[in-house]
Amino acid sequence: MRTTARLLAGPAPAAACVGAAAGSSARAADPGTLALTPSSTTAGASVTASTTACGRRGHGTGDAGSLGAERFDLAPGAGEGAAAAAAAAAGGFTVPEDTEPGTYTVSVLCDNGSKAYGDLVVRAHGHEPSGHVKTGVGGSVGPDITQITAGAAVLAAAAVGGTWLLRRRASGAQG
Repeated sequence: MRTTARLLAGPAPAAACVGAAAGSSARAADPGTLALTPSSTTAGASVTASTTACGRRGHGTGDAGSLGAERFDLAPGAGEGAAAAAAAAAGGFTVPEDTEPGTYTVSVLCDNGSKAYGDLVVRAHGHEPSGHVKTGVGGSVGPDITQITAGAAVLAAAAVGGTWLLRRRASGAQG
């Protein structure tokens, strides 16, 4: 009897963990999620909103009032991009030019009564950094053949010199 209890003591907690993980992954695909493409943008840009919360042929009304945009409609197959194609309902809006940088919540109320929410990050306009960082340290720039060759030559010279010194000492100690 104890052997059976011990045999079942290991798999039982493991099965409970697997069941809990399956439940959390089902919540991760929550239909109340609103996908915003792009999820990070600047003022004046167009954004596509898509969700499966409205159902296969669902419609809805989006509210981007938190960032000063007007309401927008969601319809099956509307919008652009892969996110809109995979979703049951999609629509779009433009981020107003006077929107301050920050994170804004966009919501959708579907005709079936479901709600979906998503966050949009608005970045500041201006020049964004590009190119290599010229700090003189690290490998942010491609390889320099001259430096690689010089380094290899220094290592080879050190190896030859070290070998010569060790052989000289060895031969001097014997004689």
